[in-house]
Amino acid sequence: MCGELNFNRMPVIGEPAPEFEAVTTQGILKLSDLKGKWIVMFSHPGDFTPVCTTEFMAFAQVADELKAMNAQLLGLSVDSTSSHLAWIKNIKEKMGVTIPFPVIADLSMNIARQYGMIHPGQSSTATIRTVFFIDDKGIMRAMIYYPLSNGRYIPEIVRLVKALQTTDKYGVSTPANWQPGEKVIVPPPKTTAEMEKRAGEGYECKDWYLCFKKVG
Repeated sequence: MCGELNFNRMPVIGEPAPEFEAVTTQGILKLSDLKGKWIVMFSHPGDFTPVCTTEFMAFAQVADELKAMNAQLLGLSVDSTSSHLAWIKNIKEKMGVTIPFPVIADLSMNIARQYGMIHPGQSSTATIRTVFFIDDKGIMRAMIYYPLSNGRYIPEIVRLVKALQTTDKYGVSTPANWQPGEKVIVPPPKTTAEMEKRAGEGYECKDWYLCFKKVG
């Protein structure tokens, strides 16, 4: 039962992301060292595997864009630092792509279990493809889970960081399929007085509860 609980432990959106200290390809790292930055932490099943290699190259391509948004990429698997370093070297030599972000070596699987990255139905010895979005205050804001067999769509990961940052900056929500630059959703009124006032506030309203505006 204890082992089962460890496998199923999951972080919670809206709560502080679990703290950890880890060995990475760029030295020792504490999660709290990155406070003040947004963090996109993603796990992969294993080094020197085909799908993971394509993902690492895709993440490398957006690393500068995320950095410009004050967001730090962090990779993780249960492989060793030596394996990570050899794989990164291989990607650079064979694919011509430099991996600029730290990759966590979680041999003990402590972080993987702490973050719910081990799903026994997929594998008890490899992390599934997870993505955790942690804001600049250390709060877990979103999580995406993928199976071992299917690579992630990296533009959606970048888009979600932009959506979360837009929500924080303007106090709004983003509609389905939202892209940066498009209209956002104004919070619905909470009282009759607010509902009646809404008509004169200059928003594009489909109804009293669904109003849009431009930001930025």
